[in-house]
Amino acid sequence: MSTTTPPLPPPPLLHQTLETLINLTRSPHHHLSSIIPSLLHHLSSPLPRLTTLLILRLLRILCAGDETNVQSFLNHDGVEIVSNFIGEAVRVEEEEEGVGVVRVGLQVIANVVVASSGNARVRVWRGVEFGEVAKVRRREVCDVLFRVFYFCCEDEVVFGEVCRGEGVAVVAEIVRSVSLVGYGEDWIKLLLSRICLDEPYFPALFNALSVNTGLQESEDTDQSVGDLSPEQAFLLRIVSEILNERLEEIHVGTEFVLFVLSLFKASVEKVDFTTRGSSVLPTGVPSIDVLGYSLSILRDSCASLGSEEVVDTVSSNGLLDLLLHLLGKLEPPSTIRKAMKQDQSVSSGTHKVCPYKGFRKDIVSVISNCLYLRRKVQDEIRGKNAVLLLLQQCVLDEDNPFLREWGIWCVRNLLEGNEENQKLVAELELQGSADVPEIAGLGLRVEVDQDTRRAKLVNIT
Repeated sequence: MSTTTPPLPPPPLLHQTLETLINLTRSPHHHLSSIIPSLLHHLSSPLPRLTTLLILRLLRILCAGDETNVQSFLNHDGVEIVSNFIGEAVRVEEEEEGVGVVRVGLQVIANVVVASSGNARVRVWRGVEFGEVAKVRRREVCDVLFRVFYFCCEDEVVFGEVCRGEGVAVVAEIVRSVSLVGYGEDWIKLLLSRICLDEPYFPALFNALSVNTGLQESEDTDQSVGDLSPEQAFLLRIVSEILNERLEEIHVGTEFVLFVLSLFKASVEKVDFTTRGSSVLPTGVPSIDVLGYSLSILRDSCASLGSEEVVDTVSSNGLLDLLLHLLGKLEPPSTIRKAMKQDQSVSSGTHKVCPYKGFRKDIVSVISNCLYLRRKVQDEIRGKNAVLLLLQQCVLDEDNPFLREWGIWCVRNLLEGNEENQKLVAELELQGSADVPEIAGLGLRVEVDQDTRRAKLVNIT
């Protein structure tokens, strides 16, 4: 048996009636859709804050998975009324109570947009002032806002508007907010995954987060960078996490990876390599964080679906040359420095130091993935006289956890199926130029050919 709802009383009695109706919704037989027009009418009038909050809570309950109630809400301009109310509440910027009203108002919209499609989501996108609401730097507000925004963007009309013009500025403001308050749900990552990796809008969003003019497009793939912002570093961090999590399903495009390569090149020019970093990423220094996260993205891009094209693209655009140059200029790993009795607290005038803990390891990891099953890259490393340099990375380093593991993986990829590289490594071992006991762990050992008297690596497995 359904329950009939009486007309809502005037404001003096409204508060008590709303509490009664909220209790009534706990009954599985309630039928309150007819009350929605009256609730929306009262919401348009000046009311005490607590009474307004009760109206929004009741609307939130009524629109949670009930198609009839959602349709009634839409038919009576509920999107526009609640959106306007949220906008006014944001502009007033009242204390805790006001923030709660904004949050519950967004929850009403969230329930509606999840249960709707098409024109309803377009109305929400055009009605809610997402950019302004995002400036409420509170996680409990932003998490709901991200959910609403994500479902709006599932509509192709909305997504097209989001990725053009002022829509990019809205996304940028959302990223600024989450960089400050964090996030408790993954809506923001799902949204950025589509914008930055599934679609070609990463450069535009990165530019929109610049502290000044940002990156300026040029005819080639190189970019000029102004002052890098913390928000740009944060965006790279999130995109790096997303790519790592979706490595087996994302096909990284060449335009995306070339843009990231341009960021890496530009950040190399900005970072101070004379000061040894004392922390891992994020360091809080935008240029260093952009350097590190762009390396992480390049590493995973070179191991993603379709990585053959990615590796060819970055190699032809100078990535290997730059990485080998940086690796060669870095001071030796701590194990070698100690063996040489160098004071690790003092940087040599001719050597650079790692600007963050893990920088050397990240360089080696990118080279390792570029080498995997790629004869062309193997030969290129040998042609650049960089084999010995890579052999020297198979050691422990206090500033680079897991360097030894990545170094061994790198040498394994360097030698696999390449007799010329194996021969060169055997000769270096025999001459004493390289002492890499880890080679035995790869199932190889050095032998001298009795006929040619030349060193070679042979399988021992």
